[in-house]
Amino acid sequence: MTENRWLGWMQRYGMLAILVLLCLALGLMNERFFTPSNLLVVTRQATINGLLAAGMTLVILTGGIDLSVGSVLALAGAISAGTLASTGDVTLAVLAALGVGALVGLANGLLSAYPNLPPFIVTLASMAWARGLTLVYTDGRPILVREAAYRFIGGGYLGPMPMPVVILLVTYALLLVFLTRTRWGRLVYAIGGNEQACRLAGIPVNRVKTFVYTVSGLFAGLTGLVLTARLVSAQPTAGVAYELNAIAAVILGGTSLQGGRGTILGTLVGALIMGVLDNGLNLMNVSPFYQEVAKGLVILTAVLLDWALHRAGSLGLRSRAGEAAAIAPPNEEALSRRGPTP
Repeated sequence: MTENRWLGWMQRYGMLAILVLLCLALGLMNERFFTPSNLLVVTRQATINGLLAAGMTLVILTGGIDLSVGSVLALAGAISAGTLASTGDVTLAVLAALGVGALVGLANGLLSAYPNLPPFIVTLASMAWARGLTLVYTDGRPILVREAAYRFIGGGYLGPMPMPVVILLVTYALLLVFLTRTRWGRLVYAIGGNEQACRLAGIPVNRVKTFVYTVSGLFAGLTGLVLTARLVSAQPTAGVAYELNAIAAVILGGTSLQGGRGTILGTLVGALIMGVLDNGLNLMNVSPFYQEVAKGLVILTAVLLDWALHRAGSLGLRSRAGEAAAIAPPNEEALSRRGPTP
């Protein structure tokens, strides 16, 4: 394998290779890692972060950021559980969670796109007021969920697969089709690559940006629904710092914070890396304080590796372009126009 092919392979599959190596290392260090029950725990841990990171991927691909998803998760879960407690209607409770998430996302998108306010500031404000509304709505106390049909969303099985995993896989399949097979999916990449050029070309930048923030809020609401059903209660403190884990999964998956580059399947790999790392550190009885240090170092190492690989790839392209220009034959038509050299 040549150097260029090796770099290309690492750019595409480097994080997947890291996931496999991490699993093998943890399996060697702890024999319980590869047991079916523990692998089920890993998938459950990765599901919540994976759902949040799915919507976050669209936002980051456009060059934006959404810091509100953790608070939106809590607000959507609380209103969903409250709706269920007051009406007993599971369908209405599900729609409440999705609707709350989508509405907050729509507000973020409109404020980020049309007044062109910085997404960091807009979503930071949403993170604060959504958390405050959650505490007001719940009075700081959990809301219990008793309906079996609702609990099935977070703890049931569809055949051999946990329902949250089924939801995760369906979500990623839909986003994969959207990003690779639709016009708006291509526009998401184009806006992240060069927003100003897209505006000059007449692309509906504001509508696309509003759409991706709405989708991010929708997935935050869906995540709140799944988490509430899994815990059998809506916790007012749910989702604290979850936005950081979601952003980490997106970056680990190879999506650029500058926008325009990344894949939804890469995000899934990033979420699995985060889940495997959390599980492995718990199995080794590592102190929670040191776990945060270890996760931070692993994320930093992975991001630096990704940066180095893409930098090496871009330098390789430049060097090949320079070599091609150096050995290219002179343009005879251009020389004839210039006339003989004195």
